[in-house]
Amino acid sequence: MVAIAMLAGFYVLRADLARRDIAQRASGLAEAFVAIPSLAGIIGAKLYHILETPRDLLADPFGQIFSQYGFAWFGGLLAGVAAFIWLAKRNNIPLLMMLDAGSPAAALGYGIGRIGCFLSGDGDYGIPTSLPWGMSFPDGLVPTTERVHPAPLYEFAVACLVAWFLWRLGKKQFAAGRLGPRFFPEDPDPTIKAATSPYGPGYVFAVYLILTGVARFLVEFIRINPRSLLGLTNAQTASLLSILAGVVLYWRVRKA
Repeated sequence: MVAIAMLAGFYVLRADLARRDIAQRASGLAEAFVAIPSLAGIIGAKLYHILETPRDLLADPFGQIFSQYGFAWFGGLLAGVAAFIWLAKRNNIPLLMMLDAGSPAAALGYGIGRIGCFLSGDGDYGIPTSLPWGMSFPDGLVPTTERVHPAPLYEFAVACLVAWFLWRLGKKQFAAGRLGPRFFPEDPDPTIKAATSPYGPGYVFAVYLILTGVARFLVEFIRINPRSLLGLTNAQTASLLSILAGVVLYWRVRKA
C-alpha cells in the first residue's frame, strides 16, 4: 500500500507540476519529489515511533527497529517535509509554490497508506463500537477480537476528500494568476491579479496543514493511542501544531 500511495502521489504531483508550469511531465522531477521524501518519511516515522518509547527500544532494539508496525505520522511528516524542502532548494523552485503543488499528492498518499494499516491490523484501529460497520482483527499484527472502529478507513475517506478539495484550490490559485510571471507566462501582468486575489503561494499548503491537522485530531478521539499531555495523544498535540502553523501561514498569505 505504501508503494501504491507513492505511485498515486506521483501521478497527482506530476499533473500539478505540469499545470503550474513548474516542470514538464517527462522531466523526472515528480519522481524525485515523491521517492526521496517518501523514503525519508518512512525512516522518520519509524524513528519517531521508537524514540517515543525508549524503554521498549532498550528492551528489544532489533525488534523495535525492524518490526512491521510502528510508524508515527508526525515523524513521517517532519522527515518528508524536510526532504521536500531540500529538493525544492536544490532545484531552485520557490518553496511555497512547491509545497502547494505537493499538498494534494501528500493528502492522497497518506490516505492510501492508511489502507495498509487497515489490512495489517497494526493497532491503528479505534475503540470498541456497536456500530454495524465495526470490525475485529483477530489475526492482525495487534490482534483484537472486539468489534472496533475501522479508523484507517475513516482516515482514507477524509484524506481523499481533502486531496480533491486541495486540487480544486490549486485550480483557483492558477486561474487567479498568483503563481508569478516566471510560472504563469501567459498572463501579461499577474501582479494585477495578485493585488486582489487571496490565493498566493502557500495558500494551498496552509489549508492542507489545517485540514489534515483537524482530521487527525478528531480521529484520535476514537483511537486506542495512549494519552499524555492534557489528556491528549502525541498525535493530537502534533495536530494542534500543524493547525497552528497552517493558520499562521494562511494569515500571512492573505495579508500579503
